[in-house]
Amino acid sequence: MEWLQNVIDYGILGLLLFLSFVAVAVAVERYLVFRATRLESFADKKELQLHLSHKLHIIATIGTNAPYIGLLGTVLGIMLTFYTMGKTGFMDTGRIMTGLALALKATAAGLVVAIPAVTLYNLLLRRSKVIIMQWEIRHGRKGI
Repeated sequence: MEWLQNVIDYGILGLLLFLSFVAVAVAVERYLVFRATRLESFADKKELQLHLSHKLHIIATIGTNAPYIGLLGTVLGIMLTFYTMGKTGFMDTGRIMTGLALALKATAAGLVVAIPAVTLYNLLLRRSKVIIMQWEIRHGRKGI
């Protein structure tokens, strides 16, 4: 069952670290796109909306799924702890608590990825809506 510990440490936590980098990279890219967006370049509101919402779903997907990936790591860690207890037949509460505490690190990592990702998504979504409202004001019409 040593491989399961490696799956948790390198697989789950590595995936969460990778997703964290992806979420931040996409958020920075979107922020730079928002800053460079010129409203006069868009005659159609739908075209502007497509331009602004491009790739935002990636950040939202990471933010909503990271806790589940962390929870998967926790479940695998708890399974490993119980397997080790059953195999050794030894019921040392210190080892049990250490194993469970280490298992919870995956859930914590999932939340550490999810909270900033959801925050970045909400901030970018708000900025996108503001830009669309500015376009509507400049064009003197309300879009559907």
